[in-house]
Amino acid sequence: MKILITGAAGFIGYNLAKKLLKDHKVVGIDNLNPYYSVRLKKDRVKDLGDKNFIFHKIDLQNQKAIDKLFAKYKFDCVFNFAAQAGVLYSTRYPRYYLDSNTVGFFNIVEACDKYNVTKLFYASSSSVYGNVKKFPVSENTILAPENYYGLTKKHNEEVAETFSKFTGIQFIGLRFFTVYGPWGRPDMVIYKMIDSIFNKTKFYLNNNGNHYRDFTYIDDLTSILQKLLVTQTKKKNIVFNLCTQKPIKITKVKDILEKQCKTMLTDSSMNLEKREFQQGDVLKSHGSNKLLTKCIGKHKFTDMEEGLHKCIDWWNAYHNGGYV
Repeated sequence: MKILITGAAGFIGYNLAKKLLKDHKVVGIDNLNPYYSVRLKKDRVKDLGDKNFIFHKIDLQNQKAIDKLFAKYKFDCVFNFAAQAGVLYSTRYPRYYLDSNTVGFFNIVEACDKYNVTKLFYASSSSVYGNVKKFPVSENTILAPENYYGLTKKHNEEVAETFSKFTGIQFIGLRFFTVYGPWGRPDMVIYKMIDSIFNKTKFYLNNNGNHYRDFTYIDDLTSILQKLLVTQTKKKNIVFNLCTQKPIKITKVKDILEKQCKTMLTDSSMNLEKREFQQGDVLKSHGSNKLLTKCIGKHKFTDMEEGLHKCIDWWNAYHNGGYV
């Protein structure tokens, strides 16, 4: 199968490409924007060095370049993971999110329709739910995003629902909850915590640490996506929560990381500063994965302590072990 992954230099796109390259030909595109370390993005692409992998630097907003790409490769399936990331960042720069996340997605949908791609997976987010009161949230929970990032994801789900009615594309929406693991984004909470432990950089504990997140380890996520790729469903448009159903308090994550780093450092405490609740943030994410389980069967998720240990090992090797 010939597969396109947009956002292939990103955390999830890179890890999925690595998984799929064992059995498929993968073309990856990314605009390598500087929202976070471009070096990290380039190192991910470098790590994908494989005869079955081709990379192009392309921005999804470049409709002409997207059209040429689809015309050249005749894809069987597309995973659209390219987007402007960052939830709280979206409250300051909403235009970036409108341009990248909605216009970019629309260009991919049009290209899939024009070049007869029959299956399009696309990244949505738990951010579409907002600050709900009843947990766990299911795919039928009313969507009320609290920030522009979540709003763009909700918009894309509506685009998918509409286009599924009069095109030959099957849309599979993926509501990612908080994904973590090796090669993760440095702007995400776990890597900010690890950096604070090793380098004593300031870590701001929002809402005084009273957040809960449904963390999903990256290897679990890519294994689930691999199963979904070969699973047949008659629905032209379907959305899944990709989560563990086991939210954990942020202060608990802090405690685990500090404890695990004690064997490496004399002082494994974070340089911590507590802050009040930030506008646009979400207090708790806790999803139900019953629909996903019904589709692909039960998945055994990685234990949080094991996953965090792997994060520490990778971070230390990459930043202190002379990776490049």
